[in-house]
Amino acid sequence: MLPFRSEIRNSPTQPTIKIFLSDESLDGRIKKHLEHFKEIETIEIRESIGQNRVGENITIFLKEGVDINKMQQSIESSLWWYFEEDMVDK
Repeated sequence: MLPFRSEIRNSPTQPTIKIFLSDESLDGRIKKHLEHFKEIETIEIRESIGQNRVGENITIFLKEGVDINKMQQSIESSLWWYFEEDMVDK
């Protein structure tokens, strides 16, 4: 099982990136890890609604004018690095 997956959500008010972690106990640590991106306006931990979903997700709101596809790639790269480092430390 992968440690996370991400999805772009195109809402009418503001597009977001949602991160679904396989281990919800890491939500707070991952939120803090992502706060270094200057392109991110806000990060929230929200309850997930829908079938086959984890109970929570990390919702990322970007600043205006930021390319959401490039940010999704940057966030995923950062998370893969995070999880690889975490596995090495154990």
